[in-house]
Amino acid sequence: MAKKKQHNQQGTHALQVLEAAGVEYELVEYEHSEHQDHGYALDTAKVLGLDPATIFKTLMAVVDGKPTCAVVPATGMLNLKSLAKAAGGKRAEMMDPAKAEKLTGYVTGGISPLGQRTRSATFIDASAEQHKAILVSGGKRTLSVSIAPADLADLASATFSPISDKSRHF
Repeated sequence: MAKKKQHNQQGTHALQVLEAAGVEYELVEYEHSEHQDHGYALDTAKVLGLDPATIFKTLMAVVDGKPTCAVVPATGMLNLKSLAKAAGGKRAEMMDPAKAEKLTGYVTGGISPLGQRTRSATFIDASAEQHKAILVSGGKRTLSVSIAPADLADLASATFSPISDKSRHF
């Protein structure tokens, strides 16, 4: 995987975190299709011609009142009970999109698990460990990074846990 350098300091916070850490990643920029029938992550897989199981979406939730970041494959859905259990809590619910944007500093559809304005406990679905690299948001819509799951977990201080239901079939 080739490392892409951001020579200016105008990159997203996620890219700045990657550059500061010096880890290998690949920058992937693209255009979304005109019609997104299944959301940003699955549309990304379609546009790039990649296996949707390697495209991961970043979702913000609240577990027992605490902000929590969940990174799950585009082919699955976040299991809130599993997330609550992974976080050592009892109840999880999705965070209001406006609150997620304010907390992370990113817009919906471009929320990255890296470089968030306010760091939250982060959990990556255990299926990520099956892949050499996964694609996650680089901090804005149409900008992603391909990164080794272990590097992502390290940089995001994340834990791998089975938090996704692989229930989508496309």
